[in-house]
Amino acid sequence: MTPIRVMVVDDHSVVREGIRHVLSDPAQFTVVGEASSAAEAIASVLTWSPDVIVLDISMPGGSGLHAVAELLERAPNVRVLMLSVHDDAEYVLESVRAGAHGYLRKDSTPAELRSAIAAVHAGEAYYSPQLAGVLADALRGRSERPVEPTVPKSAALLTAREREILAHIAYGATNREIGTRLGISTRTVEAHRNSLMRKLGIRTVAGLTRLAIEQGIVRPGS
Repeated sequence: MTPIRVMVVDDHSVVREGIRHVLSDPAQFTVVGEASSAAEAIASVLTWSPDVIVLDISMPGGSGLHAVAELLERAPNVRVLMLSVHDDAEYVLESVRAGAHGYLRKDSTPAELRSAIAAVHAGEAYYSPQLAGVLADALRGRSERPVEPTVPKSAALLTAREREILAHIAYGATNREIGTRLGISTRTVEAHRNSLMRKLGIRTVAGLTRLAIEQGIVRPGS
C-alpha cells in the first residue's frame, strides 16, 4: 500500500511536531511538508503534492477556513481535514461550505487523527464524534446553538477602530494579540469587540469572519 502523503499546516511548531510524531508510520503515512500559515500552505501545495492536508482553522495572518477554496483550486484532488479547538456548529458548517472533507478537534486521540486522515483520503467525510451530532442538528435547523443568518447588518455601522478590530478577529487573532498589535489594552479590545458584535447582531467568530469577507474588510487567503 502506498503511504498517504500528508501536509501539516499549523502556526505552532510543537503541534506540527506532534502530528508528525503521530504519523510516524512510514507504511501508512508520509509527512511530505509543513507550513506555518495559510499563505505558506497555498504557495507550497503544488510543491509538496499532498494527498491530505491537515489544516488548522485559526492562524494569525489568515485562517485555514479562508484558505480551503484556494487550496482546492490549486490542487483539486487534495483532501482537506480541518483541525481546531473550536466545536461551534458555525465553524463546522463553514468548513463544509468551504469544501473541507472533515473536521477534527485538537483534543482528539492520535488513533482518531490517523483514522480521520485515512477516511478522508478514501473519499469519506469525517467529523469528530463530539461534532457529528452538532452538525446533523445544525443541518436540520435544530441546533441548540443556532447558526446565525446571513449578514444581518452592514459593517458601515462600525467605527474605524471597530472595523480594524473586526479584521484582526477574522484573521484569527486573540484579544491579547490584537491589543499588542494596536497598542491598546486587552480590556479595550474586549469593549470594542462587544460593541461591534452588538451592532451587527453576531455573536460568533465564524459569523464575524464571514461578514468581514463578504463586506470586503478582509480577503480570503490573504
